[in-house]
Amino acid sequence: MMHGTSLDVTDALRASLGADSVLTEPADLAAYVHDWRERYTGPAACVVLPRSTQDVAAAVRICRDFQVPVLPQGGNTSLCGGAVPGTEGKPPVIIALARLRRVRSVDAANNTMVVDGGCVLATVQEAARAAGRLYPISLGAEGSCHIAGTIATNAGGTAVLRYGNTRENVLGLEVVLPDGSIWDGLKALRKNNTGYDLKHLFIGSEGTLGIVTGATLKLHPLPTAHAVAWIGLADPQAALELLGRFQTACGSRLSGFELINQLQLDLVLTRVPDRRNPLAGSHPWHLLVELADSGEAEELSSALNRVLEAALEAGLVQDAVVAASEAQRAALWEIRHSVSEANKKAGVGLTTDCAVPVSAVPTFIAQATHAVRELVPGLPVIVVAHMGDGNVHFIPFFSWEQWGAISDPDAMARRVRHVVNEVSHGLGGTFSAEHGIGRTLVGEMAHYKSPVELALMQAIKATIDPDGRFNPGRLLPPRVA
Repeated sequence: MMHGTSLDVTDALRASLGADSVLTEPADLAAYVHDWRERYTGPAACVVLPRSTQDVAAAVRICRDFQVPVLPQGGNTSLCGGAVPGTEGKPPVIIALARLRRVRSVDAANNTMVVDGGCVLATVQEAARAAGRLYPISLGAEGSCHIAGTIATNAGGTAVLRYGNTRENVLGLEVVLPDGSIWDGLKALRKNNTGYDLKHLFIGSEGTLGIVTGATLKLHPLPTAHAVAWIGLADPQAALELLGRFQTACGSRLSGFELINQLQLDLVLTRVPDRRNPLAGSHPWHLLVELADSGEAEELSSALNRVLEAALEAGLVQDAVVAASEAQRAALWEIRHSVSEANKKAGVGLTTDCAVPVSAVPTFIAQATHAVRELVPGLPVIVVAHMGDGNVHFIPFFSWEQWGAISDPDAMARRVRHVVNEVSHGLGGTFSAEHGIGRTLVGEMAHYKSPVELALMQAIKATIDPDGRFNPGRLLPPRVA
């Protein structure tokens, strides 16, 4: 133990990892202590940039000896304040994984790859593609988010309908635990029935139980053909009926089914350069649908067109356009992946992350809209939904002027989000589907989770991190003695 010496934690970290691995100057810390939307910030003792798993373990042991909190950080793309310091308690040491970015190995025959926790998601996707394989987790932040962050939050994205979320695509983990020990669980097996499957403790744990420094990921055959359509329609009920038609006709070839409303499309078109409306006019709701498979694109296009033609005849579809090239397909997906950028520029969107049974999505949207407008009459609402898996980002939206006129913005945000979450709960849903809890939703955890669930989770936390130093104030409400 180093208590009582003239050393402080930053000196000890520099001595162990090297001066260039420890940042303390305010200008150097700025990118790590503010979230990307500039909504959350707090002080940090320093930022550590380890070069290896052993460096991470050494840094954690030093923080343990000095009893300093640890905040693991990946690409800092969190939407719920989970990746930056708060203002409560002792300033943490941020352990950022930007230097741990190796693709360690790719085994195409086994359909697996092993990567460092700091690998950017897009880098992982490209390495898989180079081997003729697919890593299917895809989301708007894929150019900057880290694999460890997607694992810590159990990220979903636009392909969950077909491939599942991150949990379904991780076979093994390497984790540095709060005492500085390293768990090497990098198995590349589909079957391993030898007791508790420990990796699932860390997937979705938001850095409260350990730091993911490596992962064995599940790969899939790389689709060689795609068919993509942008569809205008009247309402979410039409989208639900269209989903059923696509699932019946196309089965597992349906890999994307994304719903947005006209307001969201308008914000993308006006706030993000080089985005164009795929359709000639406006429509209340829009769908982005993708089929993917091996074989010839013509066969997929024919299947897509057959469903669309029948839906047009049935009055479910108002207008549609089918991508005629890879460039057109990419342009359609760019619209979908631009929503967060557009919303950040346009005002303050109180993003919610509910999931309900797929059959309840239209009801959820209608009831949540009513609930929010009972609270704030006439408030615009953005909807961005992973329709195929029931995950709806329902976003009550304030202009900068509206938001600036609110006397207690934090209280307003809590009230608005809570009425939306109440609707989801009433329909058998959840208040967090893929973004995580962070610090924004800790109160909702305390409200919606049963005492039994909270006690189990807090018991796990107390066992693995008895001092409560890893990402304190995130995910779990304070334990009641």
